[in-house]
Amino acid sequence: MRLPSILLCLAALAPAAAALAGSVPFDAGWKTQRLTLFGPSNDYTFEGDAVRVVSEDSVSLAYRELDPGLADARAARWRWQVSEGVAATDLAQKGGDDRNIAVYFMFVPEDRAAELRGSNVVSLLDEDSARVLVYVWGGAHEAGQMLESPYLGARGRTVVLRPAGTGDAEEAVDLAADHARAFGGAPGALVGVAVSADSDDTDGRIDAQLSDLRIE
Repeated sequence: MRLPSILLCLAALAPAAAALAGSVPFDAGWKTQRLTLFGPSNDYTFEGDAVRVVSEDSVSLAYRELDPGLADARAARWRWQVSEGVAATDLAQKGGDDRNIAVYFMFVPEDRAAELRGSNVVSLLDEDSARVLVYVWGGAHEAGQMLESPYLGARGRTVVLRPAGTGDAEEAVDLAADHARAFGGAPGALVGVAVSADSDDTDGRIDAQLSDLRIE
């Protein structure tokens, strides 16, 4: 039996479509990075489909380079939980911007993606051509607000999904739309993702978890 031409076309496109979506495991592929020279770092526990982060008067992040097959992904979803968090802060204030948990998505120009793969997260965050969307649970801002990052300047934007508080929630974000709103254009290649918690300015304690991270 001969397949109709439309089915043949769909079959040919299936592998490419599959390459644009995938669950991100929380395994040995994640690397932790200190963000202060002498201060304490967060504790991360990686458990297959989830990471738990405990932050006590500390700040750091965990970073994972993404498979090149996800470079053209333009959406993401995840579940996160905050059982203990810090007080509401001004996320636009450098040195006063504690937040319960944040998820970073890092883009670079497509023609530089191969060159920048393998870079550590600090180099990527300092890269002039990089653009970073930081989705946050925390702060004294309304959900949906977009703020310039006090550390990344024109390279980064903070997107508030939930203000300070505790609970359990599912998120689905449109990376392409948020990139256009933040930077005025289409995203380049998605090369990495990071998770962070920040409690060093409020001398607070955070106990949070991120799970079921999927990039599409």
